[in-house]
Amino acid sequence: MSLYSLIRPLLFCIDAERAHRLTIDLLRSRTGTGFTPEPPWTPTLETRVAGLSFPNPVGLAAGFDKDAEVFGPMLGLGFGFVEVGTLTPQPQPGNPKPRLFRLVEDRAVINRMGFNNAGQEAALARLQKRYRTSGLVGVNIGANKDSSDRIADYATGVRTMGPFADYLTVNISSPNTPGLRDLQAGGELVELLAAVREARSGATPIFLKVAPDLVSGDHKRIVRAAIDAGIDALIVANTTISRQRLQSRQANESGGLSGRPLKALAMEQLCMFREEAGRQLPLIAVGGIESADDAWERIVSGASLVQLYSALVYEGPGLVRRIVTGLAERLERKGLASLAEAVGSKR
Repeated sequence: MSLYSLIRPLLFCIDAERAHRLTIDLLRSRTGTGFTPEPPWTPTLETRVAGLSFPNPVGLAAGFDKDAEVFGPMLGLGFGFVEVGTLTPQPQPGNPKPRLFRLVEDRAVINRMGFNNAGQEAALARLQKRYRTSGLVGVNIGANKDSSDRIADYATGVRTMGPFADYLTVNISSPNTPGLRDLQAGGELVELLAAVREARSGATPIFLKVAPDLVSGDHKRIVRAAIDAGIDALIVANTTISRQRLQSRQANESGGLSGRPLKALAMEQLCMFREEAGRQLPLIAVGGIESADDAWERIVSGASLVQLYSALVYEGPGLVRRIVTGLAERLERKGLASLAEAVGSKR
């Protein structure tokens, strides 16, 4: 029995957002941002995406470390990379509480946080002090809810955070900022990515995070726009607004659903984007990943990297190293010399 299995009932007695804040505070008090991470590493798991060398392909999705407070400790848990944010140009409180819900029976989470964060300048101060050791740190950027020009907000994020991030993620797929997903539409997406490209300086890769709630034709259009704009990878996919076969009493709460119920939809979207992108655009899979088997299935279906977050709520921090170790074992069993050989091998 793991230590987390003993602690989890106590954490689950606390409101989900308070428990999350407590976790962040404990991680900060333990190490601070100067913690030297040592993610699990084997030569077979090291992989290159967008010119970056990832010590292993398992990353922490955005949403956990919103203000870039504990990226060092999280890398120390075994993640090959950590994505902080979403960070907006100006601080904002987010949506009214309660806004974070555990769906225990479904091993899921619903959030309607609304990009609550202390702003890009506050996070910048911590990222500037970062020890650049093993493991990468990406920055997820968004627009302020009350912004009069959301495209300008993304350009600001690129200029402000780019010099201090290993990569940037343009997040236009959260369902919790009204109208944000409209930026995935045809003309708006082209205009946004053009502004991002113009604001870009240096070689910091830029990823685009998409929603899972897409319809026929969206995948081809998004892939074409991303390639034309020089986007370096797609992250597939954010939380869903769909609600299917949920058992928990909180199932009808509004917001984005993540965790196990998202697994099938996220896999479906990954395969559809792989079909459209081929090998022209790397894919990063997220949504419902809670085991080495899940991570392996995404990789052989075309993902170069994977991310997780909600599964940590139910499995605890030991999950990260279990997945990393499990991936290394699968490569060895199949006689593959590198993770790159496994990517898309199911096809």
